[in-house]
Amino acid sequence: MRGDRVEIMVDTGDGTRTFEIEATRAGRRVEVSTSRGVVEVSEVTRTGQVIRSGRFMAPRVVALVEHPAAPSEGGRVRRGAASDQESLI
Repeated sequence: MRGDRVEIMVDTGDGTRTFEIEATRAGRRVEVSTSRGVVEVSEVTRTGQVIRSGRFMAPRVVALVEHPAAPSEGGRVRRGAASDQESLI
């Protein structure tokens, strides 16, 4: 979802460095995967095509923080029946 982002803090030997990967457009998401000592963070489209990614050695990753997007005002909201309406059931 647009606005999702992941912050990765990595140990560089003489300090730490922070990287951010964010879903920049509507319909994109950020995926995190870990395998064989590598942490990969990718921005992915609806069809699964990787737009941008970062790979980090797992032993060097100090912190990985996922920030979900804030709910939007214009988004769809499911509403129930009004209180003055009768139920169909």
